[in-house]
Amino acid sequence: MATKTLRDKYCIVGVGETEYSRGSGRTTRAMAVEAVRKAILDAGLRASDVDGMLDYQGGDSTFAPHVAPDLGIRLNFYMDVVGGGSSTEALVGLAMGAIETGMCNTVAIYRSMNGYSEFRIGGTGARAAQPVRGMDLAQVPFGMRSAGQTFAFTFMRHMHEYGTTSEQVAHVKVAHSKHASQNPKAVQKERVTVQDVVGSRWIVKPLHLLDCCLETDNATCLIVTSAERARDLRARPIYVMGVAGRVSKPRVDFHWAHGPISRVAGYYAKDIVFGQAGIRPEDVHVTGSYDAFTFTTMLQLEEYGFCKKGEGGAYVSSGIIELGGKRPNNTSGGHLCEGYTHGMSMVIENVRQLRGTVDDTCPGAAEGKHTHDYSVGKCRQVKDAEITMNLGWAMPATGSALIMRR
Repeated sequence: MATKTLRDKYCIVGVGETEYSRGSGRTTRAMAVEAVRKAILDAGLRASDVDGMLDYQGGDSTFAPHVAPDLGIRLNFYMDVVGGGSSTEALVGLAMGAIETGMCNTVAIYRSMNGYSEFRIGGTGARAAQPVRGMDLAQVPFGMRSAGQTFAFTFMRHMHEYGTTSEQVAHVKVAHSKHASQNPKAVQKERVTVQDVVGSRWIVKPLHLLDCCLETDNATCLIVTSAERARDLRARPIYVMGVAGRVSKPRVDFHWAHGPISRVAGYYAKDIVFGQAGIRPEDVHVTGSYDAFTFTTMLQLEEYGFCKKGEGGAYVSSGIIELGGKRPNNTSGGHLCEGYTHGMSMVIENVRQLRGTVDDTCPGAAEGKHTHDYSVGKCRQVKDAEITMNLGWAMPATGSALIMRR
């Protein structure tokens, strides 16, 4: 398809986040204010420089008109968007569009969630008490209350069609746990083995407990502005090469009813984002593939062309996705180990990778002198990272993507 490209015209100039915890004891409003303020300071901006705001939620966050005045920000453009894991990359694209059309100049994108202590994603807590409506009608009447239950069709079908094994996919958790062990912010820093993963209790086949992401409380923020404005700011500007947002399969509700069942939305998004960026998968140095489950990472890396269809299990178990491998994935530990942010933290991590400022436990990290020693308790900064790619996921039928460069 023909696409208009805004390659290199817009940049991410600031990132910020709160602590990743399992009991913040704070409101999502307070956390959002902290994350946005940290991103503003990271960029070297003043609050008055930000005149646009985008956020996304699933009934748990705080709206932009409440967050902005707490920071002394008057907005020329804002939108509060309902959505989960395919939102981050999409909102980066919407921010670019808002600036391009002259509606605002600089946009803060945030996500604030008490995803463990209040609004849990599975069939518990506030979510379980909600009435059944919308897409839930395609799930709840059949006993599918949680994401793992809904996605299991896709995961099991891939195993059936291509011989993918639980042991292969467990390597995603193993790799991300190694990365998290170098991350002071990570909620779970313990390294695990393949046997640890497949030996953990079943949640819903083919998912074991350690195949599933964390539930955490946190807020995160990205700031987007034009490349022209970015040149005068404090931090190294990270250029957006291409973006695809909330691309879907032909059906989103009964997604398994329109085959192939093992196909996920990245199949449709890849040509958009690579077409805009003017590169190929082999040009990407670091990936951030959404890891709500080990299987989501595997399926997306495969669908975006980092390996052939059906070879995802072999790809993630080959060592390629580990630090020191050809193309490390989720170098912070991702949702499986660092904390669950609906995709925001993965973009923040890749921004820092491109800046060369990853906050790891490397002795020289504070001075920007990384050793690139990936053994236990050391570095997680990828050497000479020039291009990163984020692969967003809300469900098998909905995805997004973002390619950035130094």
